[in-house]
Amino acid sequence: MKNYLLRHLQVFFFSLGQLARAPFASLMTVSVIGITLALPVGLYLLMHNLEQVSAGWDSGAQISLFLKRGVSEKSARALARRIEAREQVRTVRYLSAEDALDEFKRLSGFGEALDALDRNPLPPVLIVTPQADQAQPAALDRLLAELRRYGDVDLAQLDLEWVKRLQVILRLAQRGVWLLATLLGLAVVLTIGNTIRLAILNRRDEIEVIKLIGGTNAFIRRPFLYSGLLQGLLGAAMAWLIVG
Repeated sequence: MKNYLLRHLQVFFFSLGQLARAPFASLMTVSVIGITLALPVGLYLLMHNLEQVSAGWDSGAQISLFLKRGVSEKSARALARRIEAREQVRTVRYLSAEDALDEFKRLSGFGEALDALDRNPLPPVLIVTPQADQAQPAALDRLLAELRRYGDVDLAQLDLEWVKRLQVILRLAQRGVWLLATLLGLAVVLTIGNTIRLAILNRRDEIEVIKLIGGTNAFIRRPFLYSGLLQGLLGAAMAWLIVG
């Protein structure tokens, strides 16, 4: 057992020396492997970070309930209390027609133009903030459909449609990343295999001599396997540095 381990250790350092004796060729091979591995990992991290950002946008989702014009403030506040009592809802903020107009003037920059209107065109609004566990698109759609059923609600709007589209795009991109990772992983295997094949051709005479003096196939394969292992590990380390 000791001799077996010593033999493997000897072959390991021999393979390492072979790489050191051809630094330029070894660096080229390791660089190709490192860049090939870094590309899908970097894209995966980008998709993951975008998903985290979009999840933060989801958690800030709000549903705007535009009430009918004939609804009194008393009825609107009563409806706000009924909606706030639902377990899916965290808070409900009532915005009267006058408050809605003042906010629109402040945010839109059309204050002077709006002052010229004969009457307030905006209805009272209930701004509903769902619970954190209701921030997923499917749960928001269900809550939106339920809130539309209230008789005093004229229009219910969820200002998060673009985030849903972004999530669909991210899911498609994630599948593309996995496909790219598979193809590039295959490219790494082929690169290492081709490098080993060239090394075998360069040492063909040496291999023939080893076979003539009784060398086994395992003995001949061992340095090439260690060479491929070292190139793969060095390439992975370079990919880790690039992604870092």
